[in-house]
Amino acid sequence: MAQQTEWESKAANLLKAELKRKGVTYAQLVDKLSDIGIEEREANVRNKLSRGKFSAAFLLQCLMAIGTESLRLD
Repeated sequence: MAQQTEWESKAANLLKAELKRKGVTYAQLVDKLSDIGIEEREANVRNKLSRGKFSAAFLLQCLMAIGTESLRLD
């Protein structure tokens, strides 16, 4: 299995932190994604975040779904 790169790790940690900050579980994220027309299964979301292997589009979809309006990258 390919090792997670530093950038993949940063992206996954950023999304996990934002979910935690907003108090959103993976199950709730799946529901919120569905509300904006994105169909995902909880297991798929969990795997994407644990591996850090997801597209920038998926990151943006998640952030929009949970109502994130701004991010700090430092």
